[in-house]
Amino acid sequence: MGRKQHTRNASGPQGPSQRQLRAGELIRHALVEVLREEEIHDEALKNVSVTVTEVRLSPDLKHAICFVEPLGAGVADAPTAGHVNEIIKALNAHAKFLRGVLGKHIDMKFTPDLKFRHDESFEAAERLNRLLDDPRVRADIEQADEDED
Repeated sequence: MGRKQHTRNASGPQGPSQRQLRAGELIRHALVEVLREEEIHDEALKNVSVTVTEVRLSPDLKHAICFVEPLGAGVADAPTAGHVNEIIKALNAHAKFLRGVLGKHIDMKFTPDLKFRHDESFEAAERLNRLLDDPRVRADIEQADEDED
């Protein structure tokens, strides 16, 4: 009877390994510096500041999904959904260039392939806050608190 091989999957119940988390943070910090310092010639990225909120790596560390949020989201002059999509498309179009520059900033055996996605967690948190601020929901929460006492 053969030994069972244990594999660790980033989307599995165990979640990402410590190695994936550490490398993801290293890449996130370096990518922030690259996006801040490098001049990317694209109209969609002109005069746009982008923050990298999270980097998720595959178990072999060769593929990275970079979650980004254009700065200014949630304010009056925030990028529209269409503009955010243009920014994400532009970042993905320049992913190979960014990967090359990133490779000079990090000390890893391989520089992962980059894919950019919009981080929707801020919108989800905002929707949740609006729900919790709804007077009907607030009344239900207060009623539940009184029932516990």
